[in-house]
Amino acid sequence: MNFLQIFSHSAPSALPNLFDWLYCILVVCGLLRLGDGLSGGTCFKDNPLTPREAIGGFVGTPVLAIRLQHREKKRFSANALLACGGPGSREKVTLEQEIQKGRGTQTSPQVAVIGGSASGFFTASLLARAGCAVELLERSDQFDPTPRTLIVTNHMRSILGRVGDRSVVNEIRKFELFTDGRSAQVPLNKPDLIIERSRLIRDLAEDAQGHGAKVSFGNRFVGLQSNGNGLRVGVERTPEAHLEELHADVVVGADGALSRVAQSAGWPRQATVPLVQAIVRVPADMSPNTVRVWFVPDDTPYFYWLIPESNERAVLGLIGEDGQETRHCLERFMEKRGFTPLGYQGARIPVYERWTPVERRVGAGRVFLVGDAAGQVKVSTVGGIVTGFRGAIGVSESIVNGGESRELRSLRRELDLHLLIRKTIHQFKQADYSRLVDLMNDSTRRSLSQYTRDEASRVLWNIALSQPRLLLLALRGLLSGGSILPKNRS
Repeated sequence: MNFLQIFSHSAPSALPNLFDWLYCILVVCGLLRLGDGLSGGTCFKDNPLTPREAIGGFVGTPVLAIRLQHREKKRFSANALLACGGPGSREKVTLEQEIQKGRGTQTSPQVAVIGGSASGFFTASLLARAGCAVELLERSDQFDPTPRTLIVTNHMRSILGRVGDRSVVNEIRKFELFTDGRSAQVPLNKPDLIIERSRLIRDLAEDAQGHGAKVSFGNRFVGLQSNGNGLRVGVERTPEAHLEELHADVVVGADGALSRVAQSAGWPRQATVPLVQAIVRVPADMSPNTVRVWFVPDDTPYFYWLIPESNERAVLGLIGEDGQETRHCLERFMEKRGFTPLGYQGARIPVYERWTPVERRVGAGRVFLVGDAAGQVKVSTVGGIVTGFRGAIGVSESIVNGGESRELRSLRRELDLHLLIRKTIHQFKQADYSRLVDLMNDSTRRSLSQYTRDEASRVLWNIALSQPRLLLLALRGLLSGGSILPKNRS
């Protein structure tokens, strides 16, 4: 039975609509390609057994402005950004014109970005170039981002230009998939990028400062409230614990999955899941340009990964539902396969269960969320770096454009699609994963090699034509129901 016959022999009243059927096939894409980066997350350091080298110094990034100007013209030509004026300003200009005009006009809003995350620094950079007076407040006394190895698609380069280049420590050309004695290989035409989180954040911070954003350390966010003509932002200056109040017209919460800004402005708390990964040595039989993925549904509804950051070192990790049990599963997995941990890295990752509106009014002021604070994570593969950057673009558009943002609408569609994928695969049993690998024919693998997750329509169409039985497997998972939220919400 071919692809069209499958639909002609199905009862529409008993099944999801055609688009839901088609969306299901992206399960395969999500399983085979590990997200847009394992999410930036809310990081913590956990028993580091070997110290990492301190990372210092910055590189100049004048190319970023050129890249973003090109991006805005090409992708958002119908959505020219507003000048950073007051409510009465309706003169529409492009982001390029705002960058050329520079910052510091009398009507520019005062923007406070809370949190020195990757999406926070990127938001600060975009707004500073668009003419806003921006100050980023980071609670740490010293600038020392927590190290963590992440994997992202090449799409990061199309967004950041050269800003993120120094954070790239390796490139991945192939994925190897394992489940219940079965295996499959998927070569990549466009390499995925292995990045070092702390180095990326340092470069984004330097870029934001280079474009006029002020960065202040030792400022712990306490709360916010309306002061009649804007927002009063309470901060605790460390280490003397001195309380101060700052004025801002706009506050952007970029302070992670457990956002205090979100709590203060009235957003509901979002569920999170633990990410734990161990630093290990690269196995002798593994190429450093290859990622290995294991599907073990008895341990986790997500997956294990082994990501090489160099010829010698890799990270072996998983997403779970309970912190202690996730750590125990990882330890058992390493013991069974002969890995010795050299150190651990971890984070709390938000679980995207529905779109979070990124703006709330607090009196006359405006409060936004971005990145993990807004749950902008592809829940199918826990990828949050690129989606966080897209959220930064959307929030910046919304601030300077009076609430309009095509990027946010597009991002919402993508995150909802990945929610559908996660609902489809979250209840998969071992037999389902075995069937998935068995159904991967040569044509399916060529499609996955040629197209990335950022070309979803092409992936969808080509895989549906090459192996329609995967569609039925995905549909079966979707109809099995069940919640994707962790059993013990954190």
